[in-house]
Amino acid sequence: MRYVSTRGGMPPASFSEILLGGLAPDGGLVLPEAYPRIDDATLTRWRALPYAELAFEILRLYAPDIPEADLRELCARTYTARAFGSDEIVPLLQLEPGLQLLRLSNGPTLAFKDVAMQLLGNLFEYVLAREGRELNILGATSGDTGSAAEYAMRGKRGVRVFMLSPHGRMSAFQTAQMFSLADPNIFNLAVQGVFDDCQDMVKAVSNDLAFKQRWAIGTVNSINWARVVAQVVYYFKGWFAATTSNDQRVSFAVPSGNFGNVLAGHIARMMGLPISRLVVATNENDVLDEFFRTGRYRPRGSAETQQTSSPSMDISKASNFERFVHDLLGGATGQVADLWKDLETRGEFDLSDTPEFAAIGDFGFVSGRSLHANRVATIRETRERYGVVVDTHTADGLYVARQWREPGVPMLCLETAQPAKFADTIREALGIEPPRPAAFEGIESRAQRFTLMPRDVTMLKHYIAERVLASRAG
Repeated sequence: MRYVSTRGGMPPASFSEILLGGLAPDGGLVLPEAYPRIDDATLTRWRALPYAELAFEILRLYAPDIPEADLRELCARTYTARAFGSDEIVPLLQLEPGLQLLRLSNGPTLAFKDVAMQLLGNLFEYVLAREGRELNILGATSGDTGSAAEYAMRGKRGVRVFMLSPHGRMSAFQTAQMFSLADPNIFNLAVQGVFDDCQDMVKAVSNDLAFKQRWAIGTVNSINWARVVAQVVYYFKGWFAATTSNDQRVSFAVPSGNFGNVLAGHIARMMGLPISRLVVATNENDVLDEFFRTGRYRPRGSAETQQTSSPSMDISKASNFERFVHDLLGGATGQVADLWKDLETRGEFDLSDTPEFAAIGDFGFVSGRSLHANRVATIRETRERYGVVVDTHTADGLYVARQWREPGVPMLCLETAQPAKFADTIREALGIEPPRPAAFEGIESRAQRFTLMPRDVTMLKHYIAERVLASRAG
């Protein structure tokens, strides 16, 4: 298993070589040269495996340079009932026949991103110790990635985290989760802008190859391949839980902003998992829905990116989308590179009249969008009908999922986070305070530590260099 760039300008590399990085040297994203295919006998063998063992079986296909005994131990140490609340790790809850909720939010920060991030923290520490290196993680978050990364990396040897977030645009709970951490290897930067500005700053630093190498810059954002492949595992686990035989198909509805979560479903489908539909659910920032309906990919500028009640999806530049376009175009790296040049110069590209877009149904993708009124009504309806309180993003997924259900095909909606993280909208919808684990009682009142920063890449580089030098000296 070797990795190459979506744009064709990177020599093949191993899993360990690409684990700690973000963008490929040519500005593209890394992908395996080919996806491993899973046959019927393997599906049968995997069906009864506990989560940690299933994770090992899938990950070893993508990380053959990590000794199997070590990888198995890393998975076993990550996926425990103590960390995720149950032995199932991602339990499946039936709402009604044919409509189910894959519970992904029982990890340390109450969000689906814990499932991959907890493994990433252990993988990073393992590889860094093996190679005698250190890593300075630079990331951007619209809400949940930041806290999941920081809780996974806090106290890890050889790792520092520099996390950018849009100032004043996360929920009070999300903000407090991140900014209340006092660990010396965690640095929070509140950027005066929107999430896409934060993401652009991260990409600008990552594209400065000299700076990246000198200061050992890596990423945990959804462009990190290890994080994507760790998410593939719960698509298999959800499919096993929803089926009894290998000829049954299942659909997944995925609240989507940066496209990493639903990309993992696409990879599972490319591996041979019998997935019927992958439902991309957006909020008012509907760039992805527009593409899957029309073939036109048109990211919005900061001024057009709306602040919504599902803030983790307030994203208009879907970082992982390039990986799917690479697959849609049959691996034509030159064409992918040209499209992203168009994106930089014209701000959009259009595949609507191409034979590749005409065949997009072969990949199972459909889409829809949900507005504030839709998610409030869905939160209310879900509690009234099923006795379940869902967060705002999961409500977006459920709302769009209902438009794409097929007779006889279970629809699994991927849960995004626990509702306590978005209490204002839960109070609006239900008139109650959402329940929260005892460990998070009063989190909003805890002291917060962060640095306010303008949209200035040079200032960000100086900040990183100064903090690294100071921590090395201390």
